[in-house]
Amino acid sequence: MASRLILRCRPTLVVAALALLTAVSPAATTAAPVPAPVPVPGPPPPSAFDPSPARAGLERLLPSVAGQFELVAVEEPASGDYFSVSGTTGAIQVRGTSPATLLAGVGWYLERVAGVDIGWPGDSLARLPSTLPEVTGTITRKAAVPHRYALNDTDEGYSGAYRGFASYRHDIDLMALHGVNEVFVPTGAEYAYYLALQRFGYTAAELRDWIPAPAHQGWWLLQNMSGFAGPVSEQLIESRASLGSKIAEHLRSLGMTPVLPGFFGTVPPEFATRNPGAVTVPQGKWVGFARPDWLDPTGPVFARLAATYYWFQQRRFGDSDMFKMDLLHEGGTPGPVDVAGAAGAVQQALEAAHPGATWVMLGWQRNPSEALLSGVDRRRVLVVDGLSDRYDGLDRETEWGGTPYAFGSIGNFGGHTSLGSNTGVWGDRFHTWLTAPGSSLRGIAYLPEGTGGNPAAFDLFTELAWQPGPVDHRSWFAAYAARRYGGADPHAAAAWEQLRLGPYSTPSGTWSEPQDGLLAARPSLTAARAARWSPSAMRYDAATVERALAELLRVAPELRATDAYRFDVVDVARQALTNRGRVLLPRIRTAYEVKDAARFRELVAEWNAQVELLGRLVASDRRFLLGPWLADARAWGTDRAERDRLEYDARSILTTWGDRVPSETGGLHDYANREWAGLIQDVYAPRWAAYFASLDTALANRTDPQPIDWFARDDAWARGHKRYTTTPTGDPVALAAEVMAALSR
Repeated sequence: MASRLILRCRPTLVVAALALLTAVSPAATTAAPVPAPVPVPGPPPPSAFDPSPARAGLERLLPSVAGQFELVAVEEPASGDYFSVSGTTGAIQVRGTSPATLLAGVGWYLERVAGVDIGWPGDSLARLPSTLPEVTGTITRKAAVPHRYALNDTDEGYSGAYRGFASYRHDIDLMALHGVNEVFVPTGAEYAYYLALQRFGYTAAELRDWIPAPAHQGWWLLQNMSGFAGPVSEQLIESRASLGSKIAEHLRSLGMTPVLPGFFGTVPPEFATRNPGAVTVPQGKWVGFARPDWLDPTGPVFARLAATYYWFQQRRFGDSDMFKMDLLHEGGTPGPVDVAGAAGAVQQALEAAHPGATWVMLGWQRNPSEALLSGVDRRRVLVVDGLSDRYDGLDRETEWGGTPYAFGSIGNFGGHTSLGSNTGVWGDRFHTWLTAPGSSLRGIAYLPEGTGGNPAAFDLFTELAWQPGPVDHRSWFAAYAARRYGGADPHAAAAWEQLRLGPYSTPSGTWSEPQDGLLAARPSLTAARAARWSPSAMRYDAATVERALAELLRVAPELRATDAYRFDVVDVARQALTNRGRVLLPRIRTAYEVKDAARFRELVAEWNAQVELLGRLVASDRRFLLGPWLADARAWGTDRAERDRLEYDARSILTTWGDRVPSETGGLHDYANREWAGLIQDVYAPRWAAYFASLDTALANRTDPQPIDWFARDDAWARGHKRYTTTPTGDPVALAAEVMAALSR
């Protein structure tokens, strides 16, 4: 898809830029006022919106039965979005206040009436009747909050920065089906920086060196780093801008809001030297990376650069009324700049370009600070809280002084394949906060760092916004089990009850994600986690996952053919096998420490057998394959050199993440670990084989083991070009049964 997209983008960025730059003053530092933003038609009034985009979404998602739905556009009342569902057999009417809300009504019908699931990932549409069942009475659901926000700043990097439009469109359709109405769109954000900064003393080549490759751009937009895995090409900037504009337009067509990156002062080196009157503040280091400088928003140059940025952005991506920005993210320093004044100037620049726009901020660590919020009109701010379910004793009302905010969760870091979330915390805490006197809670924010896993968590979290009261955890999972595979089954119910009691009942207090696996860890007899900032111990009883696997393998044969079942049985078997590593490694350590070579070799052989089985298991499902990730990256390159650079970008973020210092000293290596076919066989398993071999030699020679340069090994792989399959192999159910047998021995 990516390669076909590039072929459609033949007009070069040079031509586009020249056309745009003729409309902007010619001097970089003495520029006349930038022309007012060009009006871009927004969505039509709610009472007259066109339901055809929802119809097109239905044709994509449900081609065999789309014609049995009548979609009726209704005016949005003052109370906010709602949908209703009614109808007789084969003739279902859905009424809704936007195209996306119409799709949300269809999604509710599929789950509550037709008894099937379209998850992220996995579906049971193979069990959908050819004639849709009738609705008893009328089902009506009103959105409890106006903001239903989705996607972390890191999502593109950890979910796949090299996907094509069809993939993004499917994800957006799926989010609409689950009631989301605001989506962060960073794709192509470099375009506005690239053109605007050429008006402020930089050459195109300098900027292409400064902009990171796509998989790492999220952290550049957060002002954490620059220039990694580059230089980027003009063709790549143009192609990503084209893709980003299509994503934004698709969201608008559904009545959803594309949340675009705003400008808050990130500039390349020497900006003050090249722009008299500008004041910049060095931002130091971020886990070993040199951070870009921060242009003082209260100075005389900021407003002109911000206006130029927004002008180029609007011309290419259209309008929006929500913009995402985080000042002083993860250790940024204000230096001599007054934070309140800076925040006010950033908001003023946004207001000048987009009157009435909302500034979206991430609630993370100590941000947004009281000083920052004191300088802005809080009515034009939405804090998407990344920590709502992580800690106890939170008081967002007091901490943020009545600023509107969204209840959010980061249930996944780095795109880990770990199963589970703090779902038990969500049901009660969300409605408790929402109904508190004077509550400023105005939304939900689905914020995993990587999407495409934990479908039950996505389903439950997005449902919070459409339930009139607290969610009963046990009842919800029982209903989910029935629709997930397209039919009630006692073994499916028992499996999901075990998963509910285990990985989906992790508590708040310290973490919002489950533990990752030890296979992906740097080898050590005391390894407790793979990623530096992940939990160091099990967060639930591992036996619940093994019991769930045993029950899944007893599900009725007719339900096993569904895509959802085949994904879940691989995912649960993978997690059960991964968890067993935390039992086996301490045994290996004991054997080594007592110098029992025979027992050591026996246990290492068991470890190796489990790793080999895990590799075969995940190879049976396309969603656990490394091949598509790398093939997508290479497809964006126009010559071999660029294809190699982009492949390194895609490989490194999964392994070393960066150069030696950020990877080792900064601790970024394996931050995005995941149990995928390809990574298991060629990165994780060889690491442990080399390590155990060094221990074996040490035992035989009665010496200390030789140190191994893990970064050098991983970096060599990241710079390699071995091809990996894009087609799954093996029977998922049979392989899951093999896992169960291995665990039972």
